[in-house]
Amino acid sequence: MASTDRYEKGKMDEGGTKVVADRTLLDKIRNLPPEKVAEVEDFVEFLRQREEDRQLTRAATKLSEEAFQKVWDNPDDADYDQL
Repeated sequence: MASTDRYEKGKMDEGGTKVVADRTLLDKIRNLPPEKVAEVEDFVEFLRQREEDRQLTRAATKLSEEAFQKVWDNPDDADYDQL
């Protein structure tokens, strides 16, 4: 099993909880020197922020669809729909 398989997003065990090798991950982090732990923390924060940014982008896109519907769907631009 590849190490990434243990962290497969949404993978469930029999009890319905996410299967995450958190003990193994925490042990690995605990064995790092303090400066590397800080790097791990920075990286985790980066991942969290990136996901938040993506969610905001998806939400903004969804909200703007109705506003742009009239611009996108009009007879003058019908030829472009065929491209």
